[in-house]
Amino acid sequence: MDKRRIAILGSTGSIGRQTLDVVRQHPDLFEVELLTANTSSETLIAQAIEFDVNSVVICSEDKYREVAEALQPKGVKVFAGIESACELVAASSVDIVVAAMVGFSGLRPTLAAIAAGKTIALANKETLVAAGEIVTETALRCNARILPVDSEHSAIFQCLLAAQGNTVTRLHLTASGGPFRSWEREKIAEAKAEQALRHPNWTMGAKITIDSATMMNKGFELIEAKWLFGLAPDDIHIIVHPESVIHSMVEFEDGAVIAQLGCPDMRLPIQFALSFPRRLSLEGRKLDFASLASMTFFEPDREKFPALELAVGAIKRGGNAPCALNAANEAAVSAYLAGKIGFYDISDIVRKCLDGMDFVARPTLDDIFATHREIFSRAEKMC
Repeated sequence: MDKRRIAILGSTGSIGRQTLDVVRQHPDLFEVELLTANTSSETLIAQAIEFDVNSVVICSEDKYREVAEALQPKGVKVFAGIESACELVAASSVDIVVAAMVGFSGLRPTLAAIAAGKTIALANKETLVAAGEIVTETALRCNARILPVDSEHSAIFQCLLAAQGNTVTRLHLTASGGPFRSWEREKIAEAKAEQALRHPNWTMGAKITIDSATMMNKGFELIEAKWLFGLAPDDIHIIVHPESVIHSMVEFEDGAVIAQLGCPDMRLPIQFALSFPRRLSLEGRKLDFASLASMTFFEPDREKFPALELAVGAIKRGGNAPCALNAANEAAVSAYLAGKIGFYDISDIVRKCLDGMDFVARPTLDDIFATHREIFSRAEKMC
């Protein structure tokens, strides 16, 4: 395998840091070309020095001077603003772009990388949720490969490698159920952000951890799966699996099911996307079947987690509805993390925004950005 040159959009977040851990374990196979961060200047500086990168982008322009003064004497090129990230990911010196930025902000640079025909290791859910049709059509036109980094979609991708082209009838997306899966609805209603951030199985960023607690994250993953694998929403089944050992499953016409199993470690799907089709060694805990007392499965409680139905309804409606879903959720989650609203206010705000949105059946990219701005602002005012 030739050495692969990597750009990481969002290197200071959870996925970005774990990507760099994979690179640490395989410095002979991966080289970091570009790092970007929003505001975490100190972490970005430390990463750039450790991995001797060519360029960095600090998207928050008021942090530019601090980063430039620290890195330019070391020969690192320093840029500011999201447009710089869009330009640099298209450079010929980049082979793989890890799209790990949080939220809607990841759409523009990810699309720029896709338009340049890059291989995308996609961890940013919002890119496909908000603009799935545009993203997949652009990838097809520009011959860009999208490799999923979400553990569930990576699992499906790996199962499909064993499918030998046979027809898939259903996808089974597993969900941990989050920290509130065993709580009563009345108790969940009073849950504070610090409780919602205590995910039982996975270590993730704050926004995605709250989305896991509401199960909006699983709704987003259903939307992603529709675009990644070409199945209708009704053929994508969400099943709660608290042990997080089976990461997802693929079902075929004869009833056979292929599953992908492993310990809950995001470095596994990250590394597979970076090294595909080759598998590499990875330090860390390995699955011990003898220690598994049991594996349990049950249907999600859609009354306790109404975000699921909102997501399913949005993708069935189509058009710019999933973009509106994402924008309202992004604003509401931010307000919840800040202690401004309650847990169920998140889904209530999302529902109200979807009910009152200006629907566009075949949105352009301009329509997507306009919808995001409008709905995000509307949700913020509700908060």
